[in-house]
Amino acid sequence: MKVMLIEDDASIFSLIQERFSQWMIEVVGPSDFRAVMQTYEAETPQLVMIDIQLPVYDGFHWCREIRQQSQVPILFLSSRDHPMDMVMAMQMGADDFVQKPFHMDVLVAKVQALLRRTYDYQEVPQNIQTWCGAVIQYDRAIIQFEQKQIELTKNELFILKILVQQKGQIVNRDELMRKLWDDERFVNDNTLTVNVNRLRQKLEELGLVNVIQTKKGLGYMAVIQ
Repeated sequence: MKVMLIEDDASIFSLIQERFSQWMIEVVGPSDFRAVMQTYEAETPQLVMIDIQLPVYDGFHWCREIRQQSQVPILFLSSRDHPMDMVMAMQMGADDFVQKPFHMDVLVAKVQALLRRTYDYQEVPQNIQTWCGAVIQYDRAIIQFEQKQIELTKNELFILKILVQQKGQIVNRDELMRKLWDDERFVNDNTLTVNVNRLRQKLEELGLVNVIQTKKGLGYMAVIQ
């Protein structure tokens, strides 16, 4: 699924894009706020999210423009709290309205509900995760990236899962070994090093280079991308 987000706050855009990628929902947006419709026509998204306050033209304008040619689901995001804003949005054909600041889980749930009502949309199972543009399928012990895929051993997969779930944070070696030991994998310090190195080699074969970093004297960290 693809969602078009018409939002001029880069930090909000990045947060939504990152969170939605975990649910296999691609988030795209216009680079030029004078050419929103050109982006819409080029991307053909399954859902549109629009902020009200935007450069050049406001969100109501773009809602009208989209509604002239499509019945795609539209969800407004806005920090404006006047009831008339919500009324206007709905009268122009919006399907839902979320006020900023919002909880990301609420936004994801609303988008998924709109997608389910409009399309035959199935939520991505919890055993699938995206990371650095790759798709990890934990139940199949494989990772896919740019039309390539590679199988991982149980230890490699377990290590990757721990690191990715704490991406951007250093996971120390003792914690990794403790979790592996608790999972009855019984690894020692040397075995952990061997498994991490093999995991890195496999990721590099896919084209994922330097995505697991060694923090000397501390542990390992999966990068955020």
